[in-house]
Amino acid sequence: MRRRMSLLFVLLLGVLVAGCSANNDNESSDDWAPDAPSAVESKAEDPIAMAPQPSVPSDMFFQDYGTNPYVSTEEDKLSTFAMDVDTGSYTLAKSYIQNGNLPPQEAIRLEEFINYFDLNDAPPKNDTFAIHVDAGPSPFGTEGTQLVRIGIKGKEIGSEERKRANLTFVIDVSGSMNQDDRIGLVKRSLALLVNQLKDDDRIGIVVYGSKARTVLEPTAVEEEEVILKAIDELQIEGSTNAEAGLLLGYKLASKTYDKEAINRVILCSDGVANVGETDSEGILRTIEDYAGQNLYLSTFGFGMDNYNDVLMEQLADKGNGAYAYIDDIDEAKKIFQEQLTGTLQTIAKDAKIQVEFDPAQVKGYRLLGYENRAIADEDFRNNHVDGGEVGAGHSVTALYEIQLKDNASKHWGTVTIRYKDVDNNNRSRESEASIGPSGELSDKTLFIAAVAEFAKIMKDSEGVGTSRIQKVLQMAEKHASSEQQEEFGELIKRFMEISKK
Repeated sequence: MRRRMSLLFVLLLGVLVAGCSANNDNESSDDWAPDAPSAVESKAEDPIAMAPQPSVPSDMFFQDYGTNPYVSTEEDKLSTFAMDVDTGSYTLAKSYIQNGNLPPQEAIRLEEFINYFDLNDAPPKNDTFAIHVDAGPSPFGTEGTQLVRIGIKGKEIGSEERKRANLTFVIDVSGSMNQDDRIGLVKRSLALLVNQLKDDDRIGIVVYGSKARTVLEPTAVEEEEVILKAIDELQIEGSTNAEAGLLLGYKLASKTYDKEAINRVILCSDGVANVGETDSEGILRTIEDYAGQNLYLSTFGFGMDNYNDVLMEQLADKGNGAYAYIDDIDEAKKIFQEQLTGTLQTIAKDAKIQVEFDPAQVKGYRLLGYENRAIADEDFRNNHVDGGEVGAGHSVTALYEIQLKDNASKHWGTVTIRYKDVDNNNRSRESEASIGPSGELSDKTLFIAAVAEFAKIMKDSEGVGTSRIQKVLQMAEKHASSEQQEEFGELIKRFMEISKK
């Protein structure tokens, strides 16, 4: 890995200088709810009221996938879904809150909140995944509710052991990207990524506005100056033909395809498409032949106002990749520096989880999140049904709220994971673990329970029960074990402040 920091500093400084110039009062059964402002409050006595109110982002496109219901084990003892390592929903919600607004309810995907945080589960010793199970009385919900945390930890791969990477950047340079938190942040983020790559990695660059064009043919990273110059000189142009951009990007990526290397298309956009096909289904029909040839698609969203979360999330899910939202340079560092190998190298394809609860022990259950990743129980072992892709060192967390029968034993059920070998589509592997009481829940499980409850409160979903935001804050602060987790507590405080305005 090379670090030509002086050149990188100059380029980043140039970008900085030349950067482009539904709030609901949710009623629930909780004791806590946002206070409605009184019509007779004296603004002179309230310095917050005197401050300019932040503008609410407009033209933000989300999709509400509902909330998983409570399921009786007598009706269905199996729960099946695709693994998911997307995190975009959490970062988008964080950006809303930090800017003084409440995120729309439909923007909340609970699984992307809990999967944002690395819980430091132990990686496997000699396998692709390690399965961790923690279960005990839930700190939230109705009396008698048990919380089950299933943690799937992928094998770790050191930067020197990572496969050579063939990357194709597909960059949206349409008029809607003409802001510093869009094209400016894209340039800074990709410069960080380039600086972390190895000399024999290769990068090609496609841009699209009204039309798509190749800016840089696949170039070895040993020519870093050429790559960074191409990124720095990107200019805004025209409307938004995402279909043409992705099609050209896939064509460029296929020219240097190497089955022994990482082959990945990286889309940077605000998700706004207004020329050609404009929805994920239409765009994917155009590129589906490429998407099935081990050319993975990762999507990275940028910008508030006029942002299409639906398109970015669905493109990644159906393009065999992951979706993240980048709201600042710290998030870019997390994705492109700290977690680079996981961002680039896939260790398992079409990964699925199936939990079988014992009806003799468990009355019923509710899976928290994963509403748009559900798979029919009978398709768990159907290799033609899409699952999720997981990168090196990535973690997947699933939470269940369950009700036990009287005198339940210590074996409540079994979790099984199934995935395809990354180098052989015809080879599938399975691992399983038993589900049962662990005694007291661990600090990491209690912390992630607070994260899930926070997401439920914002979504105002069923199952909030008697939870209170103050209890969520107390639990998050008590059980946080990293700077990132401590920052989550500050986010809750900010949420409470703006909820009461």
